[in-house]
Amino acid sequence: MTLIVHHLQVSQSDRLVWLCEELGIDYTLKLHQRDPLFSPQSIKDLNKLGQAPVIQDGNLTLAESAACVEYIIHKHGNGRLALPPSHQNYADYLYWFHWSNGGLQPKISQLLALRSTGANPENHYMVRLNTQLDKFLTFLDERLGSNKWLAGDEFSAADCMTVFSLTTMRTFQPFDLSKYSNILSYLRRVSERDGYKRARAKGDPNLPLMIDGPAPRQFVDVLRAEGKL
Repeated sequence: MTLIVHHLQVSQSDRLVWLCEELGIDYTLKLHQRDPLFSPQSIKDLNKLGQAPVIQDGNLTLAESAACVEYIIHKHGNGRLALPPSHQNYADYLYWFHWSNGGLQPKISQLLALRSTGANPENHYMVRLNTQLDKFLTFLDERLGSNKWLAGDEFSAADCMTVFSLTTMRTFQPFDLSKYSNILSYLRRVSERDGYKRARAKGDPNLPLMIDGPAPRQFVDVLRAEGKL
């Protein structure tokens, strides 16, 4: 049976669409639209937590981004886009593969949660979280100043895991990337990849690229303009 990727549009499941396009594997893409802001019932029917991504492969249904990425790579991609233990950059690959969900994304999500309470931007915790986010982005910017891709010279699944936090996630929690020149150069390289272009065309054709410095238009503002909120 063909691998099925369930993609909740404007979400972290764009990682899987991109991965599959980079690998050039056969898969069926099923799109799910937000209702209007959160996951629709069709995603909740697949994952009781109501979170995307979700993949189906025969009798298997699997969620969680990193788990899905590793499954696809090793079950359908012949190990491609993952660096093996014998590779000199194996440790770098492992670190950066987990860095986004393990470090950067939680900081962004904490800011989003606090902002949703109506907290003042000058709130002590908001200032502290923004300072921490700057440290993470500066750290990433320094890495990309001496490496073409996160694991070194080779594009890998570590890149597929990280780009969401620098692009699509900013439509939910705004932050400016203008001062991080290496990150912006990296995002431009990403946007020029054929696999990335195909993934966007298939998964989120109407979503802005979000590879520029200034924070993009917020998704809730788009919904309000369309009369959906």
